[in-house]
Amino acid sequence: MRHIHTIALSLLAASAGMGLSSPAQAAGKAPVVVELFTSQGCSSCPPANANLITLSQRPDVLALSFAVTYWDRLGWKDTFGKPEFTQRQVTYEPALEQFGPYTPQMVVNGTTTAVGNHIADVERLIDTAPALTGPTIELADSHVDIAAGTAPTSGADVWLVRYDPQIHEVPIGRGENTGRTLPHTHVVYDLQNLGTWSGAPLALGLSAPATGLKTAILVQRPNGGPILSATTN
Repeated sequence: MRHIHTIALSLLAASAGMGLSSPAQAAGKAPVVVELFTSQGCSSCPPANANLITLSQRPDVLALSFAVTYWDRLGWKDTFGKPEFTQRQVTYEPALEQFGPYTPQMVVNGTTTAVGNHIADVERLIDTAPALTGPTIELADSHVDIAAGTAPTSGADVWLVRYDPQIHEVPIGRGENTGRTLPHTHVVYDLQNLGTWSGAPLALGLSAPATGLKTAILVQRPNGGPILSATTN
C-alpha cells in the first residue's frame, strides 16, 4: 500500500509541477487563494496537509502552505517554518474575528476561514467566494506589472510569494508526529512585501526564484485584509 501511495503522490507532484496555466488564469480570472497555516509539530495538521494536496489540483485554486513556528517548542522544529509566516497568520486573526492563531487553519481570499481538516467547509468557502475584482497583474520572469484601478484609501500591499508546487515527504523525528512521514505541497519558502499599490500603474522588478520554485503575486488590503488580486506563473 505504501508503494502505491508513493506512486500516487509522485503523479500528483508531476502534474502540479508542469507549469501549465489553469483554465481560470487562461480566461483572465484570478484564482481563489487558499492559505494553509500548518506545522509539522501539530498532530492535527497531517489531514489538513492532505486536504491541501487535494485542493491544489483544482484549476481555480492557488494553494499556499505556510509553516508556522509556535509549535516548535514541542520538540520538533518545522523544517519549513519561518517567523514571517507566523506573523502573517497572527495579522489575519483580528480581521477574521479569531481569538488567536491555531493550526491547522485555512484562509480563503483573506476574507473567510475554516479548520483545515474540514475539506467540505473549505470547499464551500471556495465555491462561494466572490471573484477578485482588483487590478490586473501581468507576471513575467523578471518583473511584474500591476494595472491602474481603484485602490483602498491607504493603498494595498503587494506580496511576492515563492513556493514549491511539488509534493515532498518529510520524516518527523520528534514531537507529536514522531515516526510519521508527512507529505507537503505548495510549501512557501519566501514571502516579501514589495511595496504599495496606490491605484496608479506599478512596475516592479523581480529577482530570479530558486530552482524549482514558482512565483505568486498577491495584491491585498493592509493588516490582514481581503486579497484584491492574485496570480501565479
